[in-house]
Amino acid sequence: MAEQHDPALRDPAPYDALLLLSFGGPEGPDDVVPFLENVTRGRGIPRERLREVGGHYFLFGGVSPINAQNRALLDALREDFAGAGIDLPVYWGNRNWAPYLTDALREVVLDGHRRVAVLATSAYASYSGCRQYRENLADALSALEAEGLPLPRVDKLRHYFNHPGFIGPMVEGVLASLADLPEDVRAGAHLAFTTHSIPDAAADGSGPVAEHGGGGAYVRQHLDVARVIVDAVREETGVAYPWRLVYQSRSGAPHIPWLEPDICDHLEDLHGAGVPAAVMVPIGFVSDHMEVRYDLDTEATGKAAELGLPVRRSATVGADPRFAAAIRDLLLERAATERGQSVRRCALGELGPSHDLCPVGCCPARSERPAAAGADSPFA
Repeated sequence: MAEQHDPALRDPAPYDALLLLSFGGPEGPDDVVPFLENVTRGRGIPRERLREVGGHYFLFGGVSPINAQNRALLDALREDFAGAGIDLPVYWGNRNWAPYLTDALREVVLDGHRRVAVLATSAYASYSGCRQYRENLADALSALEAEGLPLPRVDKLRHYFNHPGFIGPMVEGVLASLADLPEDVRAGAHLAFTTHSIPDAAADGSGPVAEHGGGGAYVRQHLDVARVIVDAVREETGVAYPWRLVYQSRSGAPHIPWLEPDICDHLEDLHGAGVPAAVMVPIGFVSDHMEVRYDLDTEATGKAAELGLPVRRSATVGADPRFAAAIRDLLLERAATERGQSVRRCALGELGPSHDLCPVGCCPARSERPAAAGADSPFA
């Protein structure tokens, strides 16, 4: 970004608030089924089945780590803003559990704020990682409108998958995980970059229309991040570790094609090929929420133990101060752009910085629903 000693480029105006927008998660056993009902609303899944699905949460006392991690990120953001001399309130709202998005936006409005920058805790382009959050914003704005409240303008900050403040902590995590492997297997280890599996059709339609097909922006963005991390690790260690992008947390019907291979299948393939060790790198996740703690730390690590394959799981970004600084960077670059100023946008890899405004046809909806903060937004 532009030099921070320029006071004009430390100005968040026209924004008068930042909203952290996340997925949400249960915070006790009694929350689990109601939370899953929110997540699966409209799909007609019986409560008995949801209780079975919720077994992962019950293993951890019915508590998802995501809300605590969002609180830590809020603290990191407020500390970073204060240190940079930025006086901007930071709010937090979730899609599927308290604090709910509509309640958070209502609080923003009642506190007198009218121009809100939104940071979603999802770094990549996809329907569930971007447009669905925009649909939720539109639903919340419609609810406030029905209550007769003034509507704030909401602008979603761009995708940050390739921002140095997002990638840097992950590189450090991979290096730490490699160093933690037994020395006799370290040099032969493979890197397994993991992200959430989504239906092939959703992947193919991710990103702007020009990027559709062949896994779309979703796959291309993850591959670009993986290459950047591999190159950085090679520079630090002198070793070009073999790697592959793999997937986890599939939840769809068996007859619908989803992105593959699954991480557990990949670990079996590595073991069968005589690979001595692996590092699982969850590049698709901002923090260690349930799909990291269970799907990787419990299920995939258990599979590796059955195989006798030494594995380590590298850290997610979480509330790392570099990530908080990256969010400040994204906010200030967008603010400067909205004021008509030219600003350098930080991005590593080959894809460059993402768009500010999602164009029409970007990550198309499963069904026609209004979405805020895009070129097709029904709200000014």
